[in-house]
Amino acid sequence: METQILRPDDDMVVITAAMNLTAGNLVALPTETVYGLGANGLNPEAVAKIFQVKGRPQDNPLILHIADTEQMELFCHDIPESAWRLAEAFWPGPLTMVLPAKEIVPKCTTAGLPTVAVRCPDCEITRQIIRHAKIPVAAPSANISGKPSTTTAQHVYDDHNGKIPLIIDGGPCRVGVESTIVDLTEERPRLLRPGGITPEQLIAVLGDLIVDKAVTAQIDKDAVVKAPGMKYRHYAPDCQVIIVAGSREKAANYIHSQYQAGDRVLCFEEELPLYACCNPLSYGKEADVESLSAGLFAALRELDDPAVHKVYARCPEGGGIAYAVQNRLKKAAAFQIVDAEAAL
Repeated sequence: METQILRPDDDMVVITAAMNLTAGNLVALPTETVYGLGANGLNPEAVAKIFQVKGRPQDNPLILHIADTEQMELFCHDIPESAWRLAEAFWPGPLTMVLPAKEIVPKCTTAGLPTVAVRCPDCEITRQIIRHAKIPVAAPSANISGKPSTTTAQHVYDDHNGKIPLIIDGGPCRVGVESTIVDLTEERPRLLRPGGITPEQLIAVLGDLIVDKAVTAQIDKDAVVKAPGMKYRHYAPDCQVIIVAGSREKAANYIHSQYQAGDRVLCFEEELPLYACCNPLSYGKEADVESLSAGLFAALRELDDPAVHKVYARCPEGGGIAYAVQNRLKKAAAFQIVDAEAAL
């Protein structure tokens, strides 16, 4: 199979992508968060291809992408008023809601659960494709399962050339980390995964929010989860990743004391001079957390190199979008964190 890359300025891109999806093929689609590996979310055979191509565990639910808020009623029932308020505030955008699923949604899409995760992406070309295909698109991130996510069409091509027929090139992803996921099927809303919509923004609309254990710690491999990215080690290069917390000075002292040939340092742009002899890689500016979000996965993909033995990573602190960056780095590190303030 030859993988074709089409840009949105091609007049036929919407028709070509929609025809592939309705025919049961996989199409990699851009969003504001990361690139998704899309299939007809109502076609079990097409959805099965996602799991096969990604090497994704069958118990990891998929997100159903829709073109507008009204389509939520086609695939979900007993939708709470809070979901409509969130949709009004943040859709199209990087927010996924877990809601009760209608029978039309196949169990392979929901990982056998009675709930389904839905979102309306803030990417006009992708919403046009969904409208033209007249189907919801099930789409996890388009990386090989467990590896750093794809934020450019080239990343998708590197992972899946020859395995999927089509990639739509929408340019680099603006947000750079997967969508926020909030579960609205319980008495209180529950944050299952942080992302581009922050906990602070959710609380402003909902007035309440529980943070699931999976956000802050590794959960049991046998746990049943309602959303992607909760259970398995994610976003990780092959090598060991260790987060080094603490002040710049203490972190640099610790990393220098541990660094060996073949190691790399993932740090803020402002810290590059501290690690001049440690093969550093910057993923953005500490003073501009959005740059860290947008640059994280590209950096982690660069570090996914057999020549790299170990990565010492610096992680932003605080809330907002920094909370999502923390989550992705901690997942990549399997929650292995060293406090440099106490280590030396």
